[in-house]
Amino acid sequence: MSIKDAIQTDMKNAMRAGEKEKLAIIRLIMAAIKQREVDERISLNDEQVLAVLDKMVKQRRESVAQYTAGNRQDLVDQENKEIAFIQHYLPPQLSSAEVDALIIAAIAAAGATSGRDMGKVMGILKPQLQGRADMSQVSASIKEKLA
Repeated sequence: MSIKDAIQTDMKNAMRAGEKEKLAIIRLIMAAIKQREVDERISLNDEQVLAVLDKMVKQRRESVAQYTAGNRQDLVDQENKEIAFIQHYLPPQLSSAEVDALIIAAIAAAGATSGRDMGKVMGILKPQLQGRADMSQVSASIKEKLA
């Protein structure tokens, strides 16, 4: 079963069970997927759905930081609920040691020696880490290792 099918099944189950909060979050996810499908005139595969979900989590993390700075705990709690629910559809997160091992392997495979080679390294890592690690932290780690 594809990720998109699983989301649609969960939406139907939430409707039947009357779980309004869960249904609202699922509808946000489906709207983001449908928007990308309409914009690009394609049907998204699992990898592309993961990219949409990963982007949604990233947006919510940025919102949490802003709401925390603005002292809006109610909004922080709502965003954290959405993050937890969206992450349910993402693959398990890798540990920092696993990410570091993949980064070192990618640097070796790309023959990277300086910061100018970062694009090559990211090109190798992105398919492996999509939805499994925070790419901004991965990017910072690559910069640190290439410096």
